[in-house]
Amino acid sequence: MLDLPGWPVLDKRVLIGGCARLGLRVDAERLRREVDALAPEVWGTRGGRVGVHRVAEAVFLRGHAPAEGELPVNDREVLAQLPYARSIIEQRIPSPPLRCLLARLPGGATVAPHIDRAPYFAKSLRVHVPVETHEQVWMVSGTLCYRMRAGEVWVLNNSVTHAVWNADPERSRTHLICDFLPTPEFLRVIAEGEAGLGQTVPGVTAHLAALPQHS
Repeated sequence: MLDLPGWPVLDKRVLIGGCARLGLRVDAERLRREVDALAPEVWGTRGGRVGVHRVAEAVFLRGHAPAEGELPVNDREVLAQLPYARSIIEQRIPSPPLRCLLARLPGGATVAPHIDRAPYFAKSLRVHVPVETHEQVWMVSGTLCYRMRAGEVWVLNNSVTHAVWNADPERSRTHLICDFLPTPEFLRVIAEGEAGLGQTVPGVTAHLAALPQHS
């Protein structure tokens, strides 16, 4: 089973709540330009992701999709084309990086409500860095909705039910998504972040309630 032996299970409700915006900023335009410069053939697959994540294209920068098995969590070749993204992964977060990917959710698509249940997810911390986004993208964690804007860095509680809805039928949403170990330094950054930014959005709640629930 996917695991991180020797690391504790985290109480993410206490550490994060639903989502927390970290006191870190990135150069949104520089990151977007770098990702936009990737050759079209880099995209076009799900990167081995299955289940609710099949709606999104994915490019793994480190490691592989969990569904592909216990493979080494090493840098992938494409990361060499993304020096700024590499600096975010390796320098901005005070923790060793684990799996990292770019995920592009097409217009109108929904990552249905689900929980990431493997021990690996219970022991790691998931960071989202928006690359391409807009005001009609909603990240949902628990019962609350969050807007993650370009230039921001967020940590998501993926141990509770969470989902994403790209409500715009035409514009896509791309995030840099990385898992990190819960080092004391990173836990301090999270503790200093902004929690309590979620809101109840009835239209989003109704949309997700109409979808199948996934474990």
